[in-house]
Amino acid sequence: MKSLLWFACLIGLLVASGLIAVEGALRGEHLILMALAFLCGTGAVFGIVYTVLAGALIGRFFARTTSEPTSFPPVTIVKPLHGDEWTLLSNLSSFCQQDYPGPLQFLFGVHDSEDPALQTVEQLRLLHPDAHITVVADARLYGPNRKMSNILNMLPEAQHDVLVFADSDVSVSPSYLRNVIGELQKPGVGLVTCVYRGQPDPGFWPRLSAKATNYQFLPGVVTGLAFGMARPCFGQTIAMRRETLEKIGGFAQFVHHLAEDHAIGEAVRMIGEKVVIPPFTVSHACVESSVTKLIAHELRWSRTIRTITPVAHLGSSLMHPLAFALLATAFSGGAAWAWPLVAAALLARLALKVQSDHALRQAYSDLWLLPLWDIVSFLIFVTSFFSTRVIWRGFSFEVDGDGLLSPVQDE
Repeated sequence: MKSLLWFACLIGLLVASGLIAVEGALRGEHLILMALAFLCGTGAVFGIVYTVLAGALIGRFFARTTSEPTSFPPVTIVKPLHGDEWTLLSNLSSFCQQDYPGPLQFLFGVHDSEDPALQTVEQLRLLHPDAHITVVADARLYGPNRKMSNILNMLPEAQHDVLVFADSDVSVSPSYLRNVIGELQKPGVGLVTCVYRGQPDPGFWPRLSAKATNYQFLPGVVTGLAFGMARPCFGQTIAMRRETLEKIGGFAQFVHHLAEDHAIGEAVRMIGEKVVIPPFTVSHACVESSVTKLIAHELRWSRTIRTITPVAHLGSSLMHPLAFALLATAFSGGAAWAWPLVAAALLARLALKVQSDHALRQAYSDLWLLPLWDIVSFLIFVTSFFSTRVIWRGFSFEVDGDGLLSPVQDE
């Protein structure tokens, strides 16, 4: 009888201990969830403040005046090509329609003499018979960055000492070259680069890609410049003198860089010359025709930023107030204080879109796509921390802490 009593007491103690442990675990889990809700809520608040500030700074950035050149030196426009892009002809034509009285050479380069982009160049010759067009087809590679290898093959054919490098997917206004050369002629300036807006190809995914450029990338650059936290240089435009190119040691040193444009800008700063960004945009074609291509492109961009400027990449979390607000709502179990953050984040992001569209003088369209992109971009941001592999023009690479590429074989 006593044994049964002791056994019953033991069972009672074990059950009681188990209940206490479960209650403690639940209480601990609740505390963890509330802590996560608080952290996400704090991130949402800071993100909302950042978004409001970015909207104001965009208006101020584009309100500045552009520069006119004091003279019109001969210019070689260098454009590496690869493939037949949707708007390639109109993009190239925009460079041939410049309001610039100085001599211009248009230098195009491909790796493959059968590249379909050359057919577009022939169409360009017919549209602009007076344009001085030079074509280089050279398969030599000097490193994993095929674009830089292409440019190295082209440079011996460049006839002028002012060089303007621009990607094939860029379209510009007739005043583009005047304003770029005007900035380059300012004292101490060694390189001029340009911010860009997204110009989507037809289809849903290119439109979503343009949201990333116009309402995430662009506000981030403008805000970073305003606070002296960004040192950008973009392949959409790199204008420099041949003298500056020689001072930095040429372009061969960049054939292993993923972000060769950023590395070029840093090299120019290291010789004591300025990198400036004028107050206008060029248009960048958003061509990602599927969700796979869009995510691969955005992951490459995000991982590039993480490798070359990890602090700035971490700080870019402020660009995701809506995602943080939704997480705060989920972790708090739908607490009353969290829902106003969701509303405030939505309003702040929509206000930024309106201010950006106004500054860029473009239509207020696709409002409903912005919250969708905000969620997708946050997932891409989180994913960027879990790998250093990128896919670039169909090839896979690993990127090290210095932003250098190493080719890898896909399994």
